[in-house]
Amino acid sequence: MAQLCTKTLEYRATDGTLLEGYVAYLDLPGRIRPGILISHDWLGVGDFVRKKAEQLAALGYVALAADVYGKDIRPTSVPEASGLTRQYRADRPALRGRIRAAYDTLCALDQTDAKHIVAMGYCFGGTTALELARSGANLVGTASFHGGLSNPNPQDTRQIRGKVLIMHGADDPFVPPEEVMEFKHAMQEAGIDMRFIAYPHAVHGFTNPDADPSQNKGLVYNAEADQASWREFEAFLAEVAPLPASMG
Repeated sequence: MAQLCTKTLEYRATDGTLLEGYVAYLDLPGRIRPGILISHDWLGVGDFVRKKAEQLAALGYVALAADVYGKDIRPTSVPEASGLTRQYRADRPALRGRIRAAYDTLCALDQTDAKHIVAMGYCFGGTTALELARSGANLVGTASFHGGLSNPNPQDTRQIRGKVLIMHGADDPFVPPEEVMEFKHAMQEAGIDMRFIAYPHAVHGFTNPDADPSQNKGLVYNAEADQASWREFEAFLAEVAPLPASMG
């Protein structure tokens, strides 16, 4: 059985900022495979996205948990995390620059099939993955788990390549119905191949078992939605970025 390799990976954004992601893949010398770029939630690169990277690597993918904030910038409080996400939501070019640096780093890895890259993200990371897609990055697919859907530049929707999968909490208090409607309209107008799934009784953060409703009632884990959305994502991967026959 191939060994699972994991390591922190330093790389730089175009503005020179040092970033530190986390990469995971099976040790299969000489065999390239699709890459998955994982964008973190508002807490930055932590155990949650690292475990997702390892889970996807065990399936056979090359997975990179990207760092938007910068090395050693890991929020430890809700106000700090909220401030960082507001900063990058307000500066979409900066957000695109940070995630583009991670995309380029993933594509450059010896293990990666750069023609088959999928971007995915959780919460703030869903916004990040969608911004990478709107930048025109060569993606075969983009997936968002309970991510923000706002888009200050709706015309950029036409630059999206590949298919899109949106997994949304039907009762998410952080993503207003108007935001959902505007997002769907822009995607339809641009002719994007999208599947939008709204999970009943699910709110924000429904995939994270550590979501703490005592701190914020809008953040609650939902096991049913978590498991259903992961099944959808695995089916999405099989469609847009199938593994080589010997690995699938």
